[in-house]
Amino acid sequence: MLGANAMGKTSILEAVCVLVRLQSPRSSRMGKMVKVGEAGFGVAGCCWGNENQVRYGVRGGAEMKVDGEVMVRQGEYLGAGGLVVWMGNDDLALVRGSGSVRRRYLDFIGCQLDPFYRDNLNRYNRVLKARNILLKDRVHREAEISAYSELLVKHGNYLMEARRALVESLEPMTSVAQSAVSTCDERVGVEYVPGAGDDFTTSLEMTRERERRQGQTLAGPHRDELRLSINGMAAVDFASEGQQRTLALALKLAQGDLLEKQTGRLPIYLLDDIFGELDTQRRNALMRVLPSAAQKLITTTNIDWLEEGYAVIDMKGVGTTDLQGAD
Repeated sequence: MLGANAMGKTSILEAVCVLVRLQSPRSSRMGKMVKVGEAGFGVAGCCWGNENQVRYGVRGGAEMKVDGEVMVRQGEYLGAGGLVVWMGNDDLALVRGSGSVRRRYLDFIGCQLDPFYRDNLNRYNRVLKARNILLKDRVHREAEISAYSELLVKHGNYLMEARRALVESLEPMTSVAQSAVSTCDERVGVEYVPGAGDDFTTSLEMTRERERRQGQTLAGPHRDELRLSINGMAAVDFASEGQQRTLALALKLAQGDLLEKQTGRLPIYLLDDIFGELDTQRRNALMRVLPSAAQKLITTTNIDWLEEGYAVIDMKGVGTTDLQGAD
């Protein structure tokens, strides 16, 4: 899709992501995707032979349908869908941003590979929120905190083991992708650093007094980190901007490789205006690395550099009525 900024290109890709995965890569809450002044939104389309519909109302929540049949649980809807890799201009935050960005990256992969991952993640976040409320209470409610701690450890241990396994698989794939896009021999390090240490239960016991003083849970997978390096040096501190941008792309390419390897299915690639900060060599190198058989939806403001073989939709020919809810 070719067009100037603020024409709604990103909103189209975001709608595809919501239709396929029930979430946006830009927000964890559907409510934030509703156009200002509107009561909700709806997305529909043909996905892998199914007619999918997603409706969201600010007051009524989400309604999901596959071939006209209402799906009560998100897992049912997602089971009939496909896989997604989102690559956006703000992916540089994977290298430069806070740990929450990198945890979200792992969660987006984990939820696509394992339905139990999504369930444990949702349960962990609910338990964490409730436990933090108790820690802020002036009245010491140790029995309740202890009960929530057990649940926190149960769901947290699942997430930590799953994330550790993901990182072990992603590291070699990321290194291969980094070299392919940069056309340089660069060794990438991707290390999982658990926010609960070697033993979650022990970490909770050790931080017990500080938790009371600060009113929050200080150990757990909500504090996990993904340590990134290039040629043995911290990417955030020592890599050039070009290396950092390439590393962010390499992480997303590794995501696609892992999804395909573990499921036997190609994901759809959504590339949102990522080429403006890349030189021509890296742009075309990236296009060559992307799986040729995978469907790719790309937004850009300029295609002078693009090699032949891609269909182009000029956003100038798309009316505003075709982009309801677009930014």
